[in-house]
Amino acid sequence: MSKRAFTISPDLDWSVQRVVVAGAGITGKAVAQALARRGATVHVVDQALTPESALKAEFETAGFIADDDELGAVVEASLMVVSPGWRPDAPVMKAAETLQVPVLGELDVAWILQQQRGQGPAWLTLTGTNGKTTAVTMAESMLLAAGRRALAVGNVGRSIVEAIDAQEPYEVLALELSSFQLHRSHLMRPFASAVLNISPDHLDWHGDFAAYRADKAQILERTTNACIYRAEEPITRQLIEQADVAEGCRAVGTTLGVPALGEIGVVEGMILDRAFEDNRREEATELAHVDDLVDQAAHTIANALSAAALVRSTGVDPSAIRQGLRDWKPQPHRMTVVATIDQVTWVDDSKATNPHAAAASLASFDDIVWIAGGLAKGAEFDELVKHAASRLRAVIVLGTDRDQVVAAVRRHAPDVPVIDVDDAENGAVNLMQAVVETARRHAVAGSTVLLAPACASMDRFRDYHERGQLFAEIVVRNQS
Repeated sequence: MSKRAFTISPDLDWSVQRVVVAGAGITGKAVAQALARRGATVHVVDQALTPESALKAEFETAGFIADDDELGAVVEASLMVVSPGWRPDAPVMKAAETLQVPVLGELDVAWILQQQRGQGPAWLTLTGTNGKTTAVTMAESMLLAAGRRALAVGNVGRSIVEAIDAQEPYEVLALELSSFQLHRSHLMRPFASAVLNISPDHLDWHGDFAAYRADKAQILERTTNACIYRAEEPITRQLIEQADVAEGCRAVGTTLGVPALGEIGVVEGMILDRAFEDNRREEATELAHVDDLVDQAAHTIANALSAAALVRSTGVDPSAIRQGLRDWKPQPHRMTVVATIDQVTWVDDSKATNPHAAAASLASFDDIVWIAGGLAKGAEFDELVKHAASRLRAVIVLGTDRDQVVAAVRRHAPDVPVIDVDDAENGAVNLMQAVVETARRHAVAGSTVLLAPACASMDRFRDYHERGQLFAEIVVRNQS
């Protein structure tokens, strides 16, 4: 076989493939291990795999070639598997294109491996600009309540390939998929798929909103049974109408209002199904009550409806939807009340990494001391500030693109004080200490101090987890 020969087929012989795995994180490790077990020669590349790194030693001890020579590795490759987040214009991607080395993402590798096993779980896939982890963990909770062997995987932090290779096969996988993962998705056939919402994000990576939207839409392609949209998000219905799905695949809507035929909705707090019952034309089936949720915020209920629709598409009994919602626990750094001190509420929503997510946070409170800024990823803040202006007491900014937030506040909330506390040289802990101290000085009884940055975190913190964790720790420490 030529080193460039590669046919996407269940009959693919991995033992004759020389595979470059780009990325040494969770995805890269899982893919490398899975393909090595099937006889492939695996070369893991990542800028973190420097000669002296412990990570390089770890991979080499496991029997892999591992280094930071990305371009050199591609020359010898018959196939490259790319971890999510590697930009299409990265040098290693350009090299693969020039050398005509086929490039796959984890989704396609996982799908091929599942077909080769001849059995495997149903895939329930979901994406959206915001709410993905909430919805996918809700779906997992519902499936487990129904007694299904199920797992939430993907962008939630668990490898899809590892789940496919589990010794005891799962019955259902609930997949949280990012635009980065979907950018390289060409094979999967989900049992059901859902788009929660779409608003501009990661434009620095995708180039523009049209490209971002097109990558998100890939989740719907080839879906076999049900595509889920939100009535309050018309763009999600448009994507379904444009998708190439299997014959007989249904469009199912969710709404925070009274459900029409073919929808799941809410009436007087009851979550009602008019989509998956045989007699749905005449009556609705009660699935749960919003009081079954620990958090009754509108966006949380909307996520619950999408999760319920995905799970109901598999025939799960209504009682499992209710129990799953009761069992579900919110993930950290998502509208988490850290403390109430001297009648000031401190809220960690560090996961609000774009304006769409921050808008939901800001709409939930009055008299807000807002902590904002970081990496904007090409986003704009005018609409966000315009709608929140009347609720802002003060704005504390930090991060690389904080000036964009400041400019939006100056235009749309000129009377609101803006305090720049950024100090890139002083470290993450000292920066967050300054944020908390400044917020405390500007808050009064009845205020909410809200960490909802509307930006990514990696300019000043390791990730949004560290940003939120430092915020919470310092607030609690100051309380004591």
